[in-house]
Amino acid sequence: MTSGFDDAASDGKASGLSRGQQAYQSLREAIEQGQLSPGSRLREQELAERLGFSRTPIREALSRLESEGLASNDSSQGLVVARLDYSTLGELYVMREVLEGTAAGLAAKHASEVELAVLKEIAEKDLLLAGDPQKLTRNNRAFHDMLYRCAHNRYLLKSLNSLQEAMWLMGPTTLMVPGRGQQSIQEHQELIAALVSRDAARAEQIAREHIRSAYRARISMFLPE
Repeated sequence: MTSGFDDAASDGKASGLSRGQQAYQSLREAIEQGQLSPGSRLREQELAERLGFSRTPIREALSRLESEGLASNDSSQGLVVARLDYSTLGELYVMREVLEGTAAGLAAKHASEVELAVLKEIAEKDLLLAGDPQKLTRNNRAFHDMLYRCAHNRYLLKSLNSLQEAMWLMGPTTLMVPGRGQQSIQEHQELIAALVSRDAARAEQIAREHIRSAYRARISMFLPE
């Protein structure tokens, strides 16, 4: 676990949340940021010492993570950060393509000029981060989060946010795959162009192709070198 894990715990303690909520927030953020990777063991005592809590709020947080599918019981290791198997990944990417394609089509119709300007700024920042997969990943998340909001559909946004949680369990970013980072940057630029021209059909098509490209990169990570 990295220092960022400790920082998340400190932030939670300053927020006025209950200790159980603080522990949950810290662990959830650690999973989201990859500080607790899929398959990592979740030991109550170790986490309590690391975060500075008693075991009771840690137990409460772990129970909540398990109920949400972010943690699971392994027969040999006990409670671990949940893993996604190959079949589940396929199902996830199918839904990503459908939902993000829909979001892009709606964004072309409903996003304000200010929102499109912000989205364009995020996409342009990609160019400065091309050599750093981790920073590019964070910026990529900001791009997609903004795209979801540009759709102006609260029910779609809720579904996409739920899907994002499952994506935390996919492991290392596909932007680490050689060539994928630059390809993703180009796809974002093409999507921006379609959005600015208010071409909903083209925007949806590009967004779907973008997710399919990410899925191909994800599959390549399963193959032996």
